[in-house]
Amino acid sequence: MEFHPSERIALFIDGANLYAAAKSLGFDMDYKRLLKLFQRQGRFVRALYYTAIAEDQEYSSIRPLIDWLDYNGFTMVTKPTKEFTDPAGRRKVKGNMDIELTVQAMQLSEQLDHIVLFSGDGDYRVLVEALQLRGKRVSVVSTLKTQPPMIADELRRQADQFIELSDLLREIAREKSENSNDVNTMPGDYDDYDEYNENEESYENGNA
Repeated sequence: MEFHPSERIALFIDGANLYAAAKSLGFDMDYKRLLKLFQRQGRFVRALYYTAIAEDQEYSSIRPLIDWLDYNGFTMVTKPTKEFTDPAGRRKVKGNMDIELTVQAMQLSEQLDHIVLFSGDGDYRVLVEALQLRGKRVSVVSTLKTQPPMIADELRRQADQFIELSDLLREIAREKSENSNDVNTMPGDYDDYDEYNENEESYENGNA
C-alpha cells in the first residue's frame, strides 16, 4: 500500500460487498485490526461503514456487528431494507447503499486527501473519477483472487491504487480466541448479508 504520512485519510466501507469478498477468500474480518492498520497510514479522519438492515424483523444477523462497530470507532450509516416480489413470486430483499456512500464521500472530500473505498462494485467508477477531479487520491480495496473477481475491471482501472484484499489477510483476519465473550469472536456468517448479496446480483442481472 502507498500512503503519505501527511494525507488525511477516510475509509468508506460497502459492508455487504466487503463481507462477500472476505467470505469468498475464506476468512473472517477483524474490524479492530482493520481500523488500526489504516490509522497507521496517515492522518486518519474516520471510517464509515454502510449497510442496510431489516428493521421490521425481531432479529437481524448483522445487528451484533453493527452495534459493535458503532461502539468501536466506526461511523455507521444504515437504512431499512426494501422487500419486493420477483416475477416468479419469490420474496426478495434489496439493501443497496450506493447513493448514501457516494453522496457522503463527495460531501466529506473537502476535508480529505485520500479516500479508501472498500468495494468492487463497478457503479462506483464515476464516484472515483469525480473525487479525482477534485484532486483527491482514491484507493480501492477488493479482490481479483476469486472466481469471478469481486472487483469490476473499470473500477480497478480508474482507482489511483488497487489494494488486493487477500494481501492484507495477515493484518486484518480475525484470530481464533478461546474466550467466547471476546467481541472479536462474534460469528462470521451473517445470513442477512448473504441474502442481500444474492438478491443484489439477481437484481443487477435483470431477474427482478
